Amino acid sequence: MPDAAPAPRPRLRLRVSPAAESHLRAGHPWVYESSLRGQNREGKAGELAVIYDRRDRFLAIGLYDPGSPLRVRVLHQGAPVTLDDGWWAAHLDAALARRAPLFGPETDGYRVINGESDGWPGLVVDRYAHTLVLKLYTAAWFAHLDRVLALLEARFADFAVVLRLSRNIQEKAAATGLHDGQVLRGDVGEGTVVFHETGLAFEADVVRGQKTGFFLDQRENRRRVEKYARDRRVLNAFSFSGGFSLYAARGGAREVVSLDISAHALASAARNFALNPGLSAPHETVQADVFEWLAQTRRTFDLVVLDPPSLARREQERAGAIRAYGKLAADGLRRLERGGVLLSASCSAHVSAEEFWNAVRDAATRSGRPWRELLTTQHAPDHHATFPEAQYLKAIYLQLD
Repeated sequence: MPDAAPAPRPRLRLRVSPAAESHLRAGHPWVYESSLRGQNREGKAGELAVIYDRRDRFLAIGLYDPGSPLRVRVLHQGAPVTLDDGWWAAHLDAALARRAPLFGPETDGYRVINGESDGWPGLVVDRYAHTLVLKLYTAAWFAHLDRVLALLEARFADFAVVLRLSRNIQEKAAATGLHDGQVLRGDVGEGTVVFHETGLAFEADVVRGQKTGFFLDQRENRRRVEKYARDRRVLNAFSFSGGFSLYAARGGAREVVSLDISAHALASAARNFALNPGLSAPHETVQADVFEWLAQTRRTFDLVVLDPPSLARREQERAGAIRAYGKLAADGLRRLERGGVLLSASCSAHVSAEEFWNAVRDAATRSGRPWRELLTTQHAPDHHATFPEAQYLKAIYLQLD
């Protein structure tokens, strides 16, 4: 007689602490290992785990990741549902519908899926023209990659798809035959894709570049800089590939200086200007450490943009980052002429918006010069944040009177 087929494994069932139950009911998308109070068996990465409350009622379902302290990333919370093909399709279509009214034909670079805030925890999809960049932050998605690709292919026919992986999962990915920068669908040539943002052309290194190839999250602040730039001398510090610089030039800046420590980034900025030959403002690139250059230069400007990389990558660095933001703002303000505008931005999730804004306000007050606050901003609508840990981006605009 043939051997009997093995019995199917029972569904992975979890119970969590009372505090975690409350957080889940409030819509929080994460369950930490420390919050687990019991499970019926061991689980595998990517397995669907069902969380029950103390009365044995359905609470949530999510992706299980035994290799991470963030043990479950919630896909659905509330009434029980079956995560079948129809559910997954509707889940993606909901994210697409949120973007439908946001962009016209002049913008083909934007975030399609914003992780947890779109109900896709640990997964991001960015569009660059006819290329999608799929970035994963948890190994739990490896088991569902074919499903995700099929869903994207059905809605973005003939688009190339590039896989990007956070550093902490690259070793696990290699064991499954995946690697960072892998082209899963189509062809992206050498890895550089040209896309458009409100009519400006930019290059994105979708295979090797930072994030998914470009800093799409600052689009709305770039648009605001364009409105402030007319007849101003503009300094774009931490310029990377020149996003703010191009918008300032299109806004009628008298001159634009892109300042960055990376020669590679400045070369990209120069190429982006070459992609937009209609921009007439003189553009200068300066390779230097921004903190040192700002503290030593005698040059002055009418608009200064300070958009550094994260200065607090862990909670222990928070206090030092707040001081660094204050010093950076103080040095930027010293380079401003009367009537000049300072845009200071932060992408440090461990520094709250109020802590950051207050550090910049304090620097302005200590300068002894009259100033007024124009506005504060946070996330762009395609990068919306629905829970506290997702809130990383903030900016403040000040003008010296």
